[in-house]
Amino acid sequence: MQSLACAAVLLTALSLSAQTSAPEPAAAGAKRPMTFEDLQKMRRLGDLEVSRDGKWVLFTATDVDLAKNTKTPHLWIVPVAGGAEQPLTDSLAGESRGRFSPDGKQIAFLTDRGQGQQIWLATFDSDAGAMGEPRQLTHISTEADNITWSPDGQHLLFTSAVYPDCSADGQSGSDEDACDKNRDDAEAQSKVKAKIFTSLLYRHWNHFTDDKRSHLFLASVDDGSFRDLNPGDTHDVPPFSLGEPDGWDFSPDGKEIAFEEKKVDDPALSTNVDIFTLRLDDPNAQPVKISTSPGGDFTPRYSPDGKWIAWRMQQCAGYESDRFRLVLYDRGTKQIKELLPNFDRWVDEEAWSPDSKTILMTAGDHGEELLSVVDLSGKTMVLSKAGEFGDVHPLNDGKTVVASQMTVRMPGEIAAVQYSWSHCEGGECPGSGAGLKPLTHLNTPLLAQLDLPKMDSFWFPSIGKVQVQGFILRPPNFDEHKKYPVKFLIHGGPQGAWGDAWSYRWNPELFAANGYVVVMINPGGSTGYGQAFVDRVNGDWGGRPFIDLMRGLDYAEAHYPFIDKSRECALGASYGGYMANWILGHTNRFKCIVSHDGMFNTESAYGTTDELWFNEWEFRGTPWTNRALYRQWSPMLAETHFKTPTLVVHSQLDYRLDVSEGYQLFDTLQRMKIPSKMLYFPDEGHWILKPQNSQLWYKTVNDWVDQWTTP
Repeated sequence: MQSLACAAVLLTALSLSAQTSAPEPAAAGAKRPMTFEDLQKMRRLGDLEVSRDGKWVLFTATDVDLAKNTKTPHLWIVPVAGGAEQPLTDSLAGESRGRFSPDGKQIAFLTDRGQGQQIWLATFDSDAGAMGEPRQLTHISTEADNITWSPDGQHLLFTSAVYPDCSADGQSGSDEDACDKNRDDAEAQSKVKAKIFTSLLYRHWNHFTDDKRSHLFLASVDDGSFRDLNPGDTHDVPPFSLGEPDGWDFSPDGKEIAFEEKKVDDPALSTNVDIFTLRLDDPNAQPVKISTSPGGDFTPRYSPDGKWIAWRMQQCAGYESDRFRLVLYDRGTKQIKELLPNFDRWVDEEAWSPDSKTILMTAGDHGEELLSVVDLSGKTMVLSKAGEFGDVHPLNDGKTVVASQMTVRMPGEIAAVQYSWSHCEGGECPGSGAGLKPLTHLNTPLLAQLDLPKMDSFWFPSIGKVQVQGFILRPPNFDEHKKYPVKFLIHGGPQGAWGDAWSYRWNPELFAANGYVVVMINPGGSTGYGQAFVDRVNGDWGGRPFIDLMRGLDYAEAHYPFIDKSRECALGASYGGYMANWILGHTNRFKCIVSHDGMFNTESAYGTTDELWFNEWEFRGTPWTNRALYRQWSPMLAETHFKTPTLVVHSQLDYRLDVSEGYQLFDTLQRMKIPSKMLYFPDEGHWILKPQNSQLWYKTVNDWVDQWTTP
């Protein structure tokens, strides 16, 4: 197993500052607490795209219909110069992934209008900001996803899950598709639904992997004909990701692509994702691996001048939470260099400026997601640290970037940030953002009606004088002379973080809305505080992070006199669910516990999870090579100390933490006569995503907390 020393390198963070701030929700008269129904009425911002001329932002916004239990995305548009956002599409089928053609005269998008999800094209009038009548481009039986225009506007790159052996002999296009369709039809018609496994990673997150693999395809814009760029490949291209930026890119001349591929024999054990390039002007060309790290390499991005490819690199094999470093690959010399060797944060996204002289990037820091710009010498300037930024698009003027932005009080919106390098002297570039301008106001009228309390941050010392950050939200209509019960939220990961961000699943504002103080701590293992802090959780799941959490709550109780420490409930999901289970056996300070998708039995969790590399890294081996550590941090083995009333939540399609973990916990609680309840979802995975399921989740969780914290 890879040595943990690989991940224990302490680097000095750059000194970063910023001058811009997030817009506050619009002021209004009397406001009311937010309800679950309000949360579902909010229009949800999706991916965005900026036209080449810098005039328009094309984006996806999703509408939720709670009564129909549906989520429907549509294409919207807003001018960069300012003005109201407008919908471009409104079909019942929904549309997503809108992309401008390089000349700005067409829009490609994805929709399912009776033949599965396919690529559709429509003309676009840039002067009027209007879209013409769309036409279907592709007719591939395995459906299309993740479209990207080629630089010359003649082709569209897309992904589709296909049977590798249908293209193993070199056949592509309609012949390959006919083979795929026959295989799909035969499987659908078969009365036998049994599966035979011969290797690991036979199921992943919420689905069985079966025989299909994702491949990249190139489709002609003229007639929709397509060819498989990975014929016969038995690995996913790109590999599975959870909302990561695109794992592929075109070279500026359109003659080459770079893409991610996890080309390993042990996908359940390895985190090694590599970057490959493929010539498109040579039909006999084979992919060429250009990355060298034994860890993960992600999101390749060509510089507009064609000289460089930037990507995010991890050095450590087997560690999915190693630091994400920004590296540059020189296409001429084939050398790789790290651009920010002393930047001790995770680079989450990168995008080249049009002049190829700078890179815009985002990185988590102290509960925010910084938006920064860095030049090729490594000089860095923070443009804004107001909330969480993502989906970054630099404009051709070299001084404006368009991105999504959200805060704990504001769902995702689109904003433009202006910047200048004139303040950079002697390698020091203090934040000199000229300002942040909101472009969309998707939910402003509704937000103006709601009392959304401000979130405060606090710091406290923990083990070894390490400073740990926490956050607190007061309830709406707060009265400082009253005492309030507490919802103590514990984040998942464990390499995750609470911060100034909106959520539709675990929303701090909604948890506070019915009269609770919400306390959140970022214990050891949390991101945004340097890699050494991230590594504090490795091999120590119930140790230092547990102490950080308890000391954080101690601090809040001592410094916020309105907290009623006799009425506190601990709630967590994923690693937070594990920690809720650990708390169950190691303290009786809480009136109740909510454990969602938590690990209960570390040994059985190893044998039922999908990504074995995670457990083997976090517990430093397998149960048979390091059984003592698995048992040291197993919540199940503290069952004789269980006393706290506990709500267990788990889902059938959760293959990261199998539903059996929830069953074991609930059975134990019931057998011990401890007040307990289990909420089981047969149709959800690691997250509760369906609107009415989410409604039941919030009601059940809040009712449980109310039941045990009411005086």
